[in-house]
Amino acid sequence: MTPASTGASTSVGAVATVPSAQPPADGSRMSPGGPGYRRMSLALFLAGVATFALLYSTQALLPLISGDFAVGASDASWTVSAATGGLALFVLPMSALSERYGRRTVMTVSLAVAVTLGLLVPFAPSLGVLVALRALQGAALAGLPASATAYLAEEVTPKALVTAIGLFVAGNSVGGMSGRVITGWVAQEWGWRVAVGAIGVIAVACAVAFRLLLPAPKHFRPGSLRPRVLAGAVRGHLANPLLRRLFAIGALFMTVFGGVYTVIGYRLTDAPFSLPQGIAGSVFLVYLVGTVSASAAGRLVGRLGRRGALYAGGGTTAAGLLLSLAESLPLVLLGLVLITAGFFAGHAVASSAVGKTAEVGRAQAAALYQSAYYVGSSAGSTVGALAFHAGGWAGTVGVGLVAVAGVAAITLAGTRAAARAAVVRPA
Repeated sequence: MTPASTGASTSVGAVATVPSAQPPADGSRMSPGGPGYRRMSLALFLAGVATFALLYSTQALLPLISGDFAVGASDASWTVSAATGGLALFVLPMSALSERYGRRTVMTVSLAVAVTLGLLVPFAPSLGVLVALRALQGAALAGLPASATAYLAEEVTPKALVTAIGLFVAGNSVGGMSGRVITGWVAQEWGWRVAVGAIGVIAVACAVAFRLLLPAPKHFRPGSLRPRVLAGAVRGHLANPLLRRLFAIGALFMTVFGGVYTVIGYRLTDAPFSLPQGIAGSVFLVYLVGTVSASAAGRLVGRLGRRGALYAGGGTTAAGLLLSLAESLPLVLLGLVLITAGFFAGHAVASSAVGKTAEVGRAQAAALYQSAYYVGSSAGSTVGALAFHAGGWAGTVGVGLVAVAGVAAITLAGTRAAARAAVVRPA
């Protein structure tokens, strides 16, 4: 789906000065079944695994961290919010470096620094040091999301872009799932410090495999690090109404997801469920649903269109939130399945639409999306924990429903804008 087909303008003003954005001929890009596509897909899948496993390595362990440092849920949740906040703050500067030094280089360095910090996290002597290390880790990981999306937009054929980004997002879901499940069981036997150390070791293996597998880019052209050029790129993207809507949608979807999965461990280990830490961590196996829904996002867009797919993702997420209010464990788990499926589908659709809409300055566009996305994660983790402290699980669900309503309202505004554009557009 091109920007024209969505009613979006392809003009983004000053970003035309970014030289790396010249689109290559489609015949030289990678496509399913073609040379290098499988290696590229596996490499970025593993990068996604490492990113989410590291970024959320403490999320399933918050009850244990609370007990170790004698703090409440809202304080312990900063070990998650600091990491996502660090990523949100640094993703735009990192995208600028990727415009100058290359997507693969920035992703490689980012992963190397992040996994090194991941091996230091288990030795944090206090909550303050732990939060600081997590913030640095998030900042290091900032080089991955925007650079990966820009790499795919440049190296993969447009028809395969949604599917390729869906596979990267699927890697995110596998990383998030495996990290939480592994940490849950390891922590039950040896404590949270050994658990996050194990994630660090797994991330090292993913980082090495990523660097060995990822094909060298063929279509990257170095851009400028001049502030005026980069500021022009950012201004141009923010002036695009469709991109602004997509940034907001990504933030709101992640607000739901961040809040739910930051708090769910407390709910499952408390009465009436009182699950052991290992079993509570295994609940994150529902991330496998996200792997499937993200990978299927391309087919969903093909059937329903981009806005239809966003409505479907939001509606599925809302249904899951309401179902999770039940005091029955099977219904709570089913609710988590729906929340996860809706979130990952919506995220894959929105992030791929950013890559298609921004024909130039793609790294900056992807960075702005990722910044908004992880601001939403930080907000969801913090506000969701505060709402849980004030009103229990119903409070966290209330925060999520407000965010989903925002997704629906923004998508509806886009539908109306496209309809108006169709009326005034000459035949």
